[in-house]
Amino acid sequence: MSAAFDTQKAAREALHDAACMLADGAAVPYLGPGIVPEAPGPRTPEALAGFLGAKVALPRRAKGNVWAAAQHIESYKHRNTVTALMSEAFAIPVPPAPLHRALASLRLPLIVESWYDDAMRAALGEGWGEVQGITRAGIGEDRWFRFYDAGGVQVMPEAAAGWTTLLYRPHGGVSPARNYLISDADYVEVLTEIDIQTPIPDIVRDRRAGRGFVFIGCRFHDQMLRSYARQIMKRSGARHYALLPGGALARNESRFLAEQGITPIALPFGDALDELLSCF
Repeated sequence: MSAAFDTQKAAREALHDAACMLADGAAVPYLGPGIVPEAPGPRTPEALAGFLGAKVALPRRAKGNVWAAAQHIESYKHRNTVTALMSEAFAIPVPPAPLHRALASLRLPLIVESWYDDAMRAALGEGWGEVQGITRAGIGEDRWFRFYDAGGVQVMPEAAAGWTTLLYRPHGGVSPARNYLISDADYVEVLTEIDIQTPIPDIVRDRRAGRGFVFIGCRFHDQMLRSYARQIMKRSGARHYALLPGGALARNESRFLAEQGITPIALPFGDALDELLSCF
């Protein structure tokens, strides 16, 4: 029996286990922009940095780094300019992919969406609401997030207890209120507190308890992305899987997956998505 056969067999067994965990509500899907790579708008942090750089001249240190690019624009053009440019970048709706619709049909307790578009939001039907991370720049409030019902109306956190599905968007999103965590300053504030979990809503902490995570369409080559994922999955279940979009893993990505006990599913991403869908 060849090593390649053994690897494929192990990957399919891991994929089947991840699918069963999702179907049973025993895992939290953690979604990235790689699920719909050809969708309109920027689909990676680097592409978003390029979009911002095409709108505003950036210093060399900020080129290619979306967090630094947004910080430069905020510092020299005002926060409103950052918000306007982010809203322009994500103005064209991203249609939900088959995976988004399949996950919506499972009525899961918790879904994490780590990008700014509305694809997962648009797939959900009834009995859901969302919580989004927010910038604290200029709001004059001591809060880290806001809750919205399915109609996009801001509600008190207590309302979330009645939602079958909670959509957690830690970096914010274009809808319903143009909340964006994007600049270095945004993240410095959050990262000073995230290790003690203050910026993560209590209901997210409750719903992740005892559940694994299945990362789909994410990459972790950037320290910011790793820091967030590490803290969001803190004190969760024991088994975690990752379906990663194409390209060889960077050394820091491999190290992160190993440190966090995340098993990468070694199948071509498109094939893995198709096979995952066939399990639901």
